[in-house]
Amino acid sequence: MRTAVIVIGDLGRSPRMQYHAASLAAGGGDVDLIGLAGAAVAPAVESNPRIQVHRFADRGQEGRNKGGIRRFVFGSAIRAVGQGARLFGTLMRIPKPNTILVQNPPAFPTLFVAWLVARLRGARFVIDWHNLSHTIVAVKVGEGHRAVKALARSERRWAKRADAHLTVSKALAGWLTREYGVKATVVYDRPAEAFTRPDSEAAAALWEKVAREAQLTANRVPMVVCPTSWTPDEDFDLLLEALERAERLLDKDGVPPSPALAVFLTGRGALRESFEARVSRRNFKAIAVKTIWLEPADYPVFVGMADLGLCLHQSSSGLDLPMKLADLRGSGVPVAVFDYAPVLAEVMTPGHEGVTFRDPGDLANVLAGVATRSRETDSILEKSRVWLAQNPPERWDAQWDATARPVLMS
Repeated sequence: MRTAVIVIGDLGRSPRMQYHAASLAAGGGDVDLIGLAGAAVAPAVESNPRIQVHRFADRGQEGRNKGGIRRFVFGSAIRAVGQGARLFGTLMRIPKPNTILVQNPPAFPTLFVAWLVARLRGARFVIDWHNLSHTIVAVKVGEGHRAVKALARSERRWAKRADAHLTVSKALAGWLTREYGVKATVVYDRPAEAFTRPDSEAAAALWEKVAREAQLTANRVPMVVCPTSWTPDEDFDLLLEALERAERLLDKDGVPPSPALAVFLTGRGALRESFEARVSRRNFKAIAVKTIWLEPADYPVFVGMADLGLCLHQSSSGLDLPMKLADLRGSGVPVAVFDYAPVLAEVMTPGHEGVTFRDPGDLANVLAGVATRSRETDSILEKSRVWLAQNPPERWDAQWDATARPVLMS
């Protein structure tokens, strides 16, 4: 069996699609993993002889983000046409696939091109729904914009023409059934085996490297790790306000001015530069706020070193689930999550996986507690630490075998 796995996004920052490729290859299939250039893919993907990686440049990304809404829409359309042409050429050159698995978002041009090639080459066409494309675009241009309406019609059209569907949540699966009349199999994000608590030697070596680059002392302070893609659906205004409040709380409690807490925001993206500029204008003393990019081999170790994970995700649809929650769960790290929608209850129970917050004051109290290494036995965060230690997570392979395998390898 041969599968083409497509994500029109940076392959190195698309772990779920890499996991799909690795699972298909482990099942004895051959995989063509297709996406955009950027960060390195995971070592398990790069070294797998059954996976062929095909990447092309993301042209036009910078230009479309400079200017108003009209320029964004026009630039996005031109960019999509170029991506569609390169995707079509790649899909027609590779050996004939039995199945084409494509990530949505983005819907345009990916779904049309994947459907067309599937029909031309006699392959099954399967969509893996991570979210809804039209709701993401609506964050930028507004729900009433004609581009949003056109994209919604396009998603519906290609959804009805797909042979099968996967999705990340029951809420999204239910929406697809109600609105598009299609049935989707829920495949929850689950951590890979790499996400676990690291041994002390590996943690010490990585801290030495990170501390040197971030200009921190060799002595580790309590750590908060916030995995982010630097997109508009993450509330950095809320984070900055929470950091300022936490700083005042620590000052009030008499915490020495040298950093008592290190907050690391990982990843790359459009909003990173502006966030760094805003942080530089603030006089944080008790809290060190650092942005960092980690290589694929270092990232799981760094996540496992954290005292707290932080998720700022604010869903454009209210139906998706951030994969970073799975990574932190695998590492046994409690997480503070913005309580953005009821769908969060599918994978998050306060006092188990971590805590939720709704405003800067809530988050500031959590951050201050981590900085002072507060260990009140009746606190939700401490209950989470105990629960995580007693309840090992389900791993990606087990979830994939039970849910995705019957759909993709039938």
